[in-house]
Amino acid sequence: MISKVAISGYRSLRDIVLPLGQLTVVTGANGTGKSNIYRALRLVADIADDRIIASLAKEGGFQSVQWAGPEHISRDMRAGRVPIQGTRRKGPIALKLGLTLDALSYSIEIGLGMSGGESLFGLDPAIKREAIWSGDKPTPSKLIATRTGPSAKTLSNEGGLHQARTDLSSYDSLLRHITGEAAPWQIAELRATLSQWQFYDHVRADADAPARRQHIGTRTARLSPDGHDLAAALQTIIEVGDHEALANAVDTAFPGARLEVQSVNGLFQLLMYQHGMLRPMEAAELSDGTLRFLILACALLTPRPPPLMVLNEPEASLNGALIPALASLITRASLDCQIIVVSHNRALVSTLINDEAELVELSKEFGETFAHVSDTPSWTWPRR
Repeated sequence: MISKVAISGYRSLRDIVLPLGQLTVVTGANGTGKSNIYRALRLVADIADDRIIASLAKEGGFQSVQWAGPEHISRDMRAGRVPIQGTRRKGPIALKLGLTLDALSYSIEIGLGMSGGESLFGLDPAIKREAIWSGDKPTPSKLIATRTGPSAKTLSNEGGLHQARTDLSSYDSLLRHITGEAAPWQIAELRATLSQWQFYDHVRADADAPARRQHIGTRTARLSPDGHDLAAALQTIIEVGDHEALANAVDTAFPGARLEVQSVNGLFQLLMYQHGMLRPMEAAELSDGTLRFLILACALLTPRPPPLMVLNEPEASLNGALIPALASLITRASLDCQIIVVSHNRALVSTLINDEAELVELSKEFGETFAHVSDTPSWTWPRR
């Protein structure tokens, strides 16, 4: 289980550490940084597939995502005695991401690339530092793998660090490129864990949503992020998953309703039978809220739960009457899968807290996001 996540230098997240439980709710008013938390978690997952540099580019580039305020906000600035202003920097400009998985910690630091020269990629950020360690602090005796620039060292079977690579590119992660029998097993474990994280962010339910169209069906243990394989994923739950839980969730949300999946020449189509209707409704005919609830139910009832599932504002477009059923599904799914819910819906947040979810409430001051939690975990960044 991921017990904490650390983020520094990303948008409004100047320096923040979040405790995570089996079920965690991140909430706060509009503009306090909830979406930044979600995006930062996606960046962490992108490390396993070497997509973090490309993902930063999609967000507008390194200059757009880095913390835009001063390196430090003094007491006089906060008190209004002096204006908010930049000061002489003591550290390099950097985006840092870190996490603790059980007793294992990992961090990555991304900074400015080398500008100039003939390359057209001079504006790309560069991976400056990576480390994997056991315990609380990245002391030399606790390091399992460490990377500075192109050089990477890993813990050998005999003990102590040995040179593993000297040719890592500025866009190549240690997690992805230190492999083989000589590599510490912890690297493969972290890589496998991050690559399986699942994210669902405002899955489309509009008239042209992929979930409304027929698709060739194959066994689908996990719903795709865009929901195009909804019918196949639901049929997989019906055949090899908890079909009773699915039926109960649908009946609770829409009393008297039931689902059926039809296959015509390999094309799967979702049908929904509703009380009082003379014929079933096809996916294309369902309301946005109904379709979105079915998508979320399908994701949460997956027969193959991921290590971590992150839901960003799952209540969007749902009628308030569906919130209790959604909360029940989330709580049930958290028994088999660690879940983070990013939401500002009071009813959903309150229900999940009553179900013993960890609460992270965000606020913003002077452009900086702060997390209000019961106990702020400690975190130490490796030095560059």
